[in-house]
Amino acid sequence: MSVVSYYKEGLAAERLRRVYEIAPPRVRRYLDAELDYVLVGIRPGDAVLELGCGYGRILGPVAMKARLVVGIDLSLASLRFGKPQLAAYPNCGLAAMDARRLGFRDGAFDAVLCIQNGISAFKIDPLALMGESLRVVRPGGTAFFSSYSDRFWNDRLEWFRLQAAAGLVGEIDEGQTHDGVIVCKDGFKARTFRPADFLSLAERLGVEARVEEVDGSSVFCAVKPPDRAPRAC
Repeated sequence: MSVVSYYKEGLAAERLRRVYEIAPPRVRRYLDAELDYVLVGIRPGDAVLELGCGYGRILGPVAMKARLVVGIDLSLASLRFGKPQLAAYPNCGLAAMDARRLGFRDGAFDAVLCIQNGISAFKIDPLALMGESLRVVRPGGTAFFSSYSDRFWNDRLEWFRLQAAAGLVGEIDEGQTHDGVIVCKDGFKARTFRPADFLSLAERLGVEARVEEVDGSSVFCAVKPPDRAPRAC
């Protein structure tokens, strides 16, 4: 099964929620730290887009701070599963959409979130993903991307082994799994984006980026869109 199929068909809805339910305490701290980091960067009047939102795990807390929140995902099962859980947030919407071709106008959002290693998990050209994300961020806004810190490797691997034992992902290929890359015997593969990788992407796009480690578990890259020349009337 391809990684895209994992999240679109296999690791979706209730099964995706189970991934987080079995997370050990250190992983739960990592997940909380990621959410806390992006919440600090969101203002009450902001419109926020999350890429690869799944069933909307973080959309509720974001909706409590932002003016408007939209989550997109390719998995209809996850979106259907999440919709009733987000009914209490009238400023929160869900849409089936490909992150490579966002159906929004330029500058539609104040912030775009692509966290928990989405830049690897989506299996999209990362340069194109970052560029398309920045297209829909208004001048002065921010696109947030995250991957895993090298210091989190043992905890990350333990979490994936728990997922494999629960039948949520395939058996870990221990011979191929190393140096920030996790490989399962059924075809799943996830790499790590390190600070130099993020900075290289930003440089190729000619944009400003801030990279920092958070909680000893995440590497965050906060990217500002390029200045856009005003359009002629």
